[in-house]
Amino acid sequence: MTVMEQRGAYRPSPPPAWQPRTDPAPLLPDAEPYRVLGTEAAAKADPELLGRLYEQLVLGRRYNTQATALTKQGRLAVYPSSTGQEACEVAAALALEDRDWLFPSYRDTLAAVARGVDPVHALTLLRGDWHTGYDPAEHRVAPLSTPLATQLPHAVGLAHAARLKGDDVVALAMVGDGGTSEGDFHEALNFAAVWQAPVVFLVQNNGFAISVPLAKQTAAPSLAHKAVGYGMPGRLVDGNDAAAVHEVLTDAVRHARAGGGPTLVEAVTYRIDAHTNADDATRYRGDAEVAAWRAHDPVLLLERELTGRGLLDEDGVAAIRQSAETMAARLRERMNQDPALDPMDLFAHVYAEPTAQLREQRELLAAELAAEAEEGTAR
Repeated sequence: MTVMEQRGAYRPSPPPAWQPRTDPAPLLPDAEPYRVLGTEAAAKADPELLGRLYEQLVLGRRYNTQATALTKQGRLAVYPSSTGQEACEVAAALALEDRDWLFPSYRDTLAAVARGVDPVHALTLLRGDWHTGYDPAEHRVAPLSTPLATQLPHAVGLAHAARLKGDDVVALAMVGDGGTSEGDFHEALNFAAVWQAPVVFLVQNNGFAISVPLAKQTAAPSLAHKAVGYGMPGRLVDGNDAAAVHEVLTDAVRHARAGGGPTLVEAVTYRIDAHTNADDATRYRGDAEVAAWRAHDPVLLLERELTGRGLLDEDGVAAIRQSAETMAARLRERMNQDPALDPMDLFAHVYAEPTAQLREQRELLAAELAAEAEEGTAR
């Protein structure tokens, strides 16, 4: 006897004509990445906002180059540069309200700094120093996530919990194109759409997952198209156009805050530098490709717009660049100071209530340190 032949078994009647639960048309992204700079829409952009974006882009570019130099000096263990992607980093930080949360990936150090995290503290994790390096609650910036896409479900959980509590909070989660191939990406988008959680997912499509080009990761028309399968809107934007990225993210944040649910934004950009200082990018891409993207540099695009409209002159450019140099000098000075490390910090902030094993390890290390100190005193 089969399951269906058992007494009381469920026997489905012929299904009615199938109807989609959601009309997919409004969820589809535009055929081309949305742009503002160099188009008629630029005239409507807020000059003050453009100036603020430009200043943050210049500071961000200098931050990237200085942090990369620190790796060569042995002051940083590793630095995943976001040079070429600064428009995404800055726009993500500025699109949020103070009460909102940012969930960055390991490459989004600049976004954390633009959000208000101390520049040195943002590098502490990459220095191999102290845990996250900063208090996530202070500026509402989650820890830089080294595992790919694991921050996305965390963002959904926080946003869903905030809504259940009645808090007016939106979470913006950043991920690279490589992270969209992870299971965490699927799980996060699926839960966010089902729960209608106030989350914005920003995919920075910089062309490569380390050395793997996008074409070897997905056959989708764009990463933004993936949104439709989960029942959320997908937006496609020029990731080097700071004004466009800010506008699209601001709209998505506003949509989420109003109860409209999540949005997936794909920002098409490019990683100018290598994956990290340990990577040789010349093995998988050519100089001509990099040069073509340098011509679409986010800093130059916005500078051209501002100077063309008379909103920025040579003195203004020089002043902002000098401010960036001052920031870099201060960063060098502080990073050249050896940190005061306490080995016992290994056991702090791991569990609210330390496990028996952790307590045992802590006592063992404390005893070893005490013995070393006593031996040093005896000498």
